[in-house]
Amino acid sequence: MSITISQYDNEDVPKMIRIWNEIVEEGIAFPQEQILTPHSGKNFFGAQTYCAVAKNNYGDVIGLYILHPNNVGRCGHICNASYAVSKNSRGHHIGERLVLDSLKQAKRQGFRILQFNAVVESNIYARHLYEKLGFVQLGTIPAGFRMKDGSYANICPYYHTL
Repeated sequence: MSITISQYDNEDVPKMIRIWNEIVEEGIAFPQEQILTPHSGKNFFGAQTYCAVAKNNYGDVIGLYILHPNNVGRCGHICNASYAVSKNSRGHHIGERLVLDSLKQAKRQGFRILQFNAVVESNIYARHLYEKLGFVQLGTIPAGFRMKDGSYANICPYYHTL
């Protein structure tokens, strides 16, 4: 499968919202609980420092990432990113391509560190990918993430120097 990754445009937003909401509704990875609407989605993606989409050879949006500061002021050089791949496109290394692109874009945007605050411990595919790409786990926060079913899972913060 041929995949291109580029900065999103307004035409991509409805498909981005659909993919983002898939992850939110699964309730096992993103901290958000509210799904995006056309209005809130446009504002949400527009507020990011950088936002990119992965498209297949037919031009369909099959994944995306957002990139933004993790903090402000003296910690403003640390950024955060989130990744979403459509359910039907998983297992084709799209996430890896998105992470690699975000590392390049983060550096271009002037960030020095990419940090993930809340990788759910049971998300073994993401954790394996991050470790393969050189991210370092900072520890474990017990019961730091409330799953959709109401149970609590550990989270594992990660970082990567750019």
